[in-house]
Amino acid sequence: MSGGLLTDLYEVTMAASYLRRGMTGPATFSLFVRKLPPDRGFLIAAGLEDCLSFVEDYRFSQEDLDYLAVEQGLDDASLRAFERLRFTGEVRAVPEGRVVYPGEPLLEVTAPIAEAQLVETVLLNHVTFQTTVATKAARCVRAAAGARVIDFSFRRTQGVDAAMAVARASYLAGFAGTSNVEGARRYGIPATGTMAHSYVEAFPGEGEAFAAFAADFPDRTTLLVDTYDTIAGVEAAIRTARRAGLPSLAGIRLDSGDLGDLAVKARSILDEAGMTGTLIVASGGLDEHRIADLAAAGAPIDVYGVGTKMGVSADAPYLDSAYKLVAYADRPVMKLSTGKITAPCAKQVYRGADGDVVALRDEPAPDGMEPLLVPVMEAGRRVAGPDPLDAVRERCAAEIAALPDRITRLRAPESRPVRLSARLRRTRDRLYAELAAGHRAAGAGPLKER
Repeated sequence: MSGGLLTDLYEVTMAASYLRRGMTGPATFSLFVRKLPPDRGFLIAAGLEDCLSFVEDYRFSQEDLDYLAVEQGLDDASLRAFERLRFTGEVRAVPEGRVVYPGEPLLEVTAPIAEAQLVETVLLNHVTFQTTVATKAARCVRAAAGARVIDFSFRRTQGVDAAMAVARASYLAGFAGTSNVEGARRYGIPATGTMAHSYVEAFPGEGEAFAAFAADFPDRTTLLVDTYDTIAGVEAAIRTARRAGLPSLAGIRLDSGDLGDLAVKARSILDEAGMTGTLIVASGGLDEHRIADLAAAGAPIDVYGVGTKMGVSADAPYLDSAYKLVAYADRPVMKLSTGKITAPCAKQVYRGADGDVVALRDEPAPDGMEPLLVPVMEAGRRVAGPDPLDAVRERCAAEIAALPDRITRLRAPESRPVRLSARLRRTRDRLYAELAAGHRAAGAGPLKER
C-alpha cells in the first residue's frame, strides 16, 4: 500500500490547491489533546513509531493517481505534482512511553504545507488510538498491583490492524504478553494462551480433554476449569497432573462466576495438593476497576487476561485530539473558533517538578526543566532507528512510577498543571488582537470572548 490515499478527501483538495498556487512554504502543525477523558489524570504517548513509518514512505502510486483523475477529476498539473510528492520535512515528538497532558504537543510536523497537510489524518489516527489504548492498559497494570496482565483483546478489537496496535501499545504500557500470535511475532512480545471451552466440549468429558492437553503440552499445561463446574474442574485438573506424572500444573484459568471467591477456593485446593506454584489466571469482562476490586479483596490471582474493555478502551474510547496549523511561511497563525482557540508558533514543552510549560520552540529551557519534544525526523528521514520496544516499556514504567497517587488513581484523579510561557502568551495575545482587529475592519462584528 502506497499510503497516498490514506487521508481525508479535503486534505487532497487543499494540497492540490496549495500546489496549484505555488504555496510551498514551510508549515508547522501541532498535534495535541485538548482535554483528558473522564477519570484520566494523564496519558501515555504512543503511536509515534507507526507515524514515522508512514511518513517516511509516503507517496502516491499510479493506481492512486488514476483514481484521483477518474473519480475525483483532478487536473493533470495536480496529478504530476502528487506523483513527485514525498515527505521532505521534519518531525519533533515526545518519545513513546512518556507521560503527557492536555494542551501540550505530542508531536509537531514542519514541512512544505501540502506535505504536512496530507499526513494529518494518519498521524491523528495512530497517535489518538494508541495513546488511548496505552493509557487504558497502564491503568489495568496499576490496578493489578504486581500481578501480571495479558492482552486477550484480539477477537474484540475494531479490526485486525487495531489488534496489532493494541498488542504493542498494551505491552508498551506494562502488559506481560498477548494472546495475539502475529502481534507477538511482529513486535517481539511474549505470546501466551490457555484453551477455550470448545476444546473441553470437544472431548467426551472434562478429564479426557485435560489429559489430552497435558500430554500434548506438558511444559505449559494451563487448564480452563469452568466449562461445567469450576471447583470440580480444579479437582479434575489436579487428578490430570498426577496421572500424567506432572509435579504441578503451569496454571488454571477462571473465566466466569465470582472470580474472587473461586480464586480463593481454587488456591486452597491447589495448595493442599502441593501445587503451590500453579498460577491462577482470571479473565472474563475485566477492566481496571474490576481488577482493582479483586486485588483489594486479596483475591489470589496471579495473572489477569484483559480483552474487550482494554482493547477498545470501553469507558473512554477516544481522545479529543487535534492537528492544527500554528505557523506558515515564517508567519504565526492561530484559530479563533469559540472553545477551540489555538496557540501559535512552533513549540517546545518543558517539564519540571511543578508542572509543564509550553513555550516557543526557540526559548531556552527554564532552570531545572527538561525538553520533551525531540527531533525524530529530518529531511523526510528518521534521525535514528526505532527505540527498542522493551526500552519504551521501561521508560513508561519509570514515568508512571514517578507520578503521585493523586494523578494515577483510578477515580477522580488530579492532573499536572500545564501553562504557557510568558513569551508564548504575549505572542498569542498580540496575534489575537491583530486578527480581531482585522475581523472588525472587515465588518464582521466583534469576536466572542475567549
